[in-house]
Amino acid sequence: MPNQAAIYRSIIENPQGLGLQELLALHPQLSRRTAQRIISEMIQAGSITALGAARARKYHAANNQKNMLRASEQNYLANSTSFPQHIPVSADSADILAYIDQPVHARKPVGYQRDFLASYQPNETFYLPATLRQQLYRIGNTSKTNMPAGTYSRAILNRLLIDLSWASSQLEGNTYSRQDTRKLIEHGNAATGKAALETQMILNHKTAIELLVQNIDTAAFDRYTILNLHSALSENLLPNPEDEGRVRQHAVDISQSVYRPLAAPQQLEELLSELLAKANEITDPFEQSFFIMVHLPYLQPFADINKRTSRLAANLPLFRANLCPLTFLDVPEAAYSRATLGVYEMTRVELLRDLYVWAYERSSQEYLTITQELAEPNPLRLQWRELIKNTIRQVVLQAGNSALGIIQHAVQTHVEAQYRAEVQALIIEELRRIHEGVLARYGLRLSEYQAWLKRKP
Repeated sequence: MPNQAAIYRSIIENPQGLGLQELLALHPQLSRRTAQRIISEMIQAGSITALGAARARKYHAANNQKNMLRASEQNYLANSTSFPQHIPVSADSADILAYIDQPVHARKPVGYQRDFLASYQPNETFYLPATLRQQLYRIGNTSKTNMPAGTYSRAILNRLLIDLSWASSQLEGNTYSRQDTRKLIEHGNAATGKAALETQMILNHKTAIELLVQNIDTAAFDRYTILNLHSALSENLLPNPEDEGRVRQHAVDISQSVYRPLAAPQQLEELLSELLAKANEITDPFEQSFFIMVHLPYLQPFADINKRTSRLAANLPLFRANLCPLTFLDVPEAAYSRATLGVYEMTRVELLRDLYVWAYERSSQEYLTITQELAEPNPLRLQWRELIKNTIRQVVLQAGNSALGIIQHAVQTHVEAQYRAEVQALIIEELRRIHEGVLARYGLRLSEYQAWLKRKP
């Protein structure tokens, strides 16, 4: 534990002894409570002694401290890489880290705490204080918040598919590079030397992100959306395919954790419904996003792939509000896993909250640059986007028929007379630009597109 090692060194380097206030002045990142707990543990371990009473109390190094320091520091510092120092954390978060960084056998086994969810009252309880939510709004404002839901996420979809698929997969140990991810998503080229599981994971992320963005008008925190989101992310990755998109029917363990999730399927079903109902009532998109990142993995409703599901689900409120997405770019796996363990084992959200804010700022910096380069959406293309996509799909699938005839029939049937010429021109222009990197937009397979290329006039 790095905080304990730091206090340990301070006491050794001051043979005259140090009082609590002096230690707090040397280590301002620690709360008084945390420092007191660390000191108590060190006294019990015999590594330091206390002389004096009340305010005159001083802490001194025990015998042979320099040799003991070398051995203990090696142990503490071996764990110090668990949470990167460049990510700022609060004193409360440092307290969580001090506990989580203990060996597994030193932490108290815990089960699911129902009060953690039950005590949360939407729009009354806030994991993100008002000042922090305002800060996040300033960070993620794209100047498109008054436009139809999903306008921004559709505009950045090609970039979003790469960044979020890559960064989220990296948190699961995937070794694809960002460049390899781009080639796979845009051209279907799997990277050489990579396991099939890694390729499948990236492609599943792509499918799941498209599911959210393309169904932004109907997607919600309901069973249909969450189960199908999990199904998209877990396709061909679970030992039992029956577990894809289904609430688990068996117990699970969390690796390197003393947390034991619920095992009874009926309880999982009930609590998932309660969780989703509360999530849907939350009106603030950032609070809603963070709530799902906390409670979905904590419940562990699925056999696996719970955290991935929560990371993508956490973006749904941001997509709807036309805010910058949370792509998890440059989030270290060690930081994410420690923050999640704080929720699992302590039902404490402070460390995950600190990481969420840092990750969102990092992600938004990328996407605000993109925003400046985006042209304003064509209002007609936005209004008739579903007709345009469906018509192009029909043109490709009906390669033997006249493309112009299919387009004219669709426009005559669905578009008001004053807009027909312009909408028809938009469809023809988009059809001319079609290529394999945008096929998912129209619900087309590569084989269908290739067949059309061979048969079209």
